[in-house]
Amino acid sequence: MSTETTKKPSVLFVCVHNAGRSQMAAAFLTTLGKGEIEVRSAGSQPADKVNPAAVEAMAEMGIDMSAEIPKVLTTEAVQDSDVVITMGCGDECPYFPGKRYEDWVLEDPAGQGLESVRPIRDEIKTRIEGLIESLTPTAS
Repeated sequence: MSTETTKKPSVLFVCVHNAGRSQMAAAFLTTLGKGEIEVRSAGSQPADKVNPAAVEAMAEMGIDMSAEIPKVLTTEAVQDSDVVITMGCGDECPYFPGKRYEDWVLEDPAGQGLESVRPIRDEIKTRIEGLIESLTPTAS
C-alpha cells in the first residue's frame, strides 16, 4: 500500500439487464457504504428500465432507485473498478488481470413479483455487508 490511499475502492456490479440484481446491489452499496466506496453498475444487454418489483422491494428498505436507468457494460467501467461482481452474465464480462472478480449466484428477479424479489434483495444486502467489511477493514 502506498501513502496515497485516498483513492476509494471501486466496485462494478454486472448482470445481463442491469435492471434488478445489479441495481439493488449498487443501491445497497451506495447507501450502506456511506460514500467510502465508488459504485458502478452495468448490464451486458441493458433493459429499457429498472425492474419495478426491484424498485418497490428497495423502497421497503427506504432506498429510492426509481430514477436509476440501466447502463451498458463498457470495458472502461471494468478497467476503472477494483472489484467486479458478476451476477449471471457469465463470460460476457471483460477480464483484466489484477482485479478482484466475484460471481454472485442470485436468482434473476426479472418478471417476478415483489414476494419473489424480497428474498433476492435480502441476500444481496447480506452480501453487500460482507463486501463492505472486506473493502473497508477499519469499518466497525
